[in-house]
Amino acid sequence: MTAVVEVSRVSKWFGDVVAVSDVSFSIGSGVTALLGPNGAGKSTMLRLVCGLTRPSQGEITVLGHHPRAHPSRFRRIGLVPQQEALFDGMTAVAFVALAAELHQLPSPGAAAAAALAAVDLDPADRRRLATYSKGMRQRVKVAQALVHNPEVLVLDEPLDGLDPRQRLHLIALFRRLGHAGRCVVVSSHVLDEVERFGSRVLVMVQGRLAAEGDFHAIRELMDNRPHRLRCRTDKPHALGAGLLASGTAVGVWVTSPETLVVDTSDVAALRHAVAPAAVAAEARLLELVPLDDDLESVFRYLVGPVGTTGTGTR
Repeated sequence: MTAVVEVSRVSKWFGDVVAVSDVSFSIGSGVTALLGPNGAGKSTMLRLVCGLTRPSQGEITVLGHHPRAHPSRFRRIGLVPQQEALFDGMTAVAFVALAAELHQLPSPGAAAAAALAAVDLDPADRRRLATYSKGMRQRVKVAQALVHNPEVLVLDEPLDGLDPRQRLHLIALFRRLGHAGRCVVVSSHVLDEVERFGSRVLVMVQGRLAAEGDFHAIRELMDNRPHRLRCRTDKPHALGAGLLASGTAVGVWVTSPETLVVDTSDVAALRHAVAPAAVAAEARLLELVPLDDDLESVFRYLVGPVGTTGTGTR
């Protein structure tokens, strides 16, 4: 892999708050996902990569140079910030055309129209940005980042606020750009979003790099940990016995007259087994929800004594 972005022993602190701590990685062409819970330091890391802030220590290069030392590199980077900072009085095409003009493109209007079409927005729409929905505003931000055809595209939570169809469209767009040789860096706190990218993953937790590598290896590591679910039913003892008999539960606890807590090593198998077990026990199945399947618990597992010895972690 030829490195496009190189981060070496980088830390960033704001007063007494350490946002990024001793992080190192290299990114080449294709799609790389920066995954982590809210507050993990992802946005700070992306601002560092784009040259919007200096590292407190360590070195960052993009296309061979630090962007702050070589401002010409900014023309080769496209950024979708997490913050909403649109000019609400403008139309989408005028806003994106302004970005094209700032990049000194020869035909700003044509470039803006093409970028908006790429994100499935109508360049002829004359409504002001103030009237746009959250998902439409997100796509305008992506369009302005694409308008100058950058070699490096940095996107901070770009799918936030999009409906399922819009998410699929942008995911497909990012994958096409990666396959075309661009360096695409996408941050997310949603595990299923990252799975759709089918990409290399960098996992950040509490400002540190907790894991890196192929998504499937990291997901397998995550899925190898024990899982706990809560089941609400009118017959928790009978249902618990049935799940233990099916072999899909490794432990059950009745915590209230309508609550059963289940430990399993195979969530998919347990989900398939729970309905037949309820029928056999003549029990009403009211709810089945994971208790430890949020990202915070996954990342705690990754950086714990078990996770630090697994494939793809460090």
